[in-house]
Amino acid sequence: MRRVVIVGAGQAGVQSAEALRSLGFDGEITLLGDEAHAPYHRPPLSKGWLAGDMQAAQLVLRAPEALARKGIVLRTGVPVQAIDRTTRELHLAGGERLAWDGLVLATGARPRRLPMPHAEAPNVHVLRSRDDASALAAALDACAAAGAPLVVLGGGFIGLEVAATARKKGLTVGVLEAQPRLLARALPPLLSDWFAQLHRSHGVGLELAAQVEALQAGADGRVTAIRLADGRNLPCGALLLGVGAVANDELARAAGLACEGGIVVDACGRTADPAIVAAGDCSVRRLPDGSLLRLESVQGATEGGKAAAAALLGLEKPFTAAPWFWSDQFGRKLQMAGLGAAADRSVLRGRLDGAGFSVWHYCRERLVGVDTIDLAKDHLLARRLLDAGLSPDPMLIADPAYDPAGLLASPPATPLVAGSR
Repeated sequence: MRRVVIVGAGQAGVQSAEALRSLGFDGEITLLGDEAHAPYHRPPLSKGWLAGDMQAAQLVLRAPEALARKGIVLRTGVPVQAIDRTTRELHLAGGERLAWDGLVLATGARPRRLPMPHAEAPNVHVLRSRDDASALAAALDACAAAGAPLVVLGGGFIGLEVAATARKKGLTVGVLEAQPRLLARALPPLLSDWFAQLHRSHGVGLELAAQVEALQAGADGRVTAIRLADGRNLPCGALLLGVGAVANDELARAAGLACEGGIVVDACGRTADPAIVAAGDCSVRRLPDGSLLRLESVQGATEGGKAAAAALLGLEKPFTAAPWFWSDQFGRKLQMAGLGAAADRSVLRGRLDGAGFSVWHYCRERLVGVDTIDLAKDHLLARRLLDAGLSPDPMLIADPAYDPAGLLASPPATPLVAGSR
């Protein structure tokens, strides 16, 4: 294999390129990005970058010259139109064809849009890219100047982070969530309620179980109000859609690769074609039990990129670490480890009104996830326990005098549950 092409210049794409080099690959590596920007960090887009607290240099993930020193050719503003698996060529916009021996698909995801009239109005925004963030920042400034409210549709992480940032800038903010609670797919009711209280205490208006019936637009085509199913009209200066993301798997699907809400891969990032791997938000991992797992996170992109690069070189380095994620809102840091959604029991450690606390999630006495608020040490401990397959006794974990780290020093001869990660 002499030529590897990576489609997507985000976290997963950059990590794949660098992992190829660190594993000894000395052939050509071309990194294709469809955006005009060099690779950049995405997590700050809804926080520090949107708030205006960051310089452009702080957003850079890898500068072009840093990639060049590793022999990685970065090409920005180059959309890929098709994959030809027979000739092993990419069809690029403008008619160019680019040959490859190995192909990494790191095409990411895009924001889900709202299927109703005026959802593409000039003051309706999404947040995924640097350009999205710049447009949203300008909209927040315009709302602040006019005294107009920001409406956020969707009480997930992106929506709540933007709401917190907008309140920091002094805007009136309302969040509309279709579910009865915030972050329902990611957090237990205990933490959903805690985040609702956090936002309300900072002046964010929350509407739970809210059903949007229509977007009302003025003569200039801009959305001026959100009509709810109960008949109320909520004024709107700008609208952010935070209603999820869709994997960019169209290239893979058109090339005949299996896709189910993302490009289907194994723990090593391999597709059914031995010359093609995938990593990051565009991929969905087939688990041993046949179910599918899609991780939208920096860790998923980083570790998935490393695994995919290794697989392309014929090495077996699966991504098996416990998933982790974080979110910053109003100066409080949530850190998640594992997959707490599978839990049938959750145990609070600490006090909800304290400086920090954690929630430990169990499924049939097996630890499956831990969520912490402002407790980085406990978060790191949870990741180590999950990776080792160790489960602190749920009857003891609520006791602040009990130290679950002792399990790592002297694990039981027969763990409560054998490690599965």
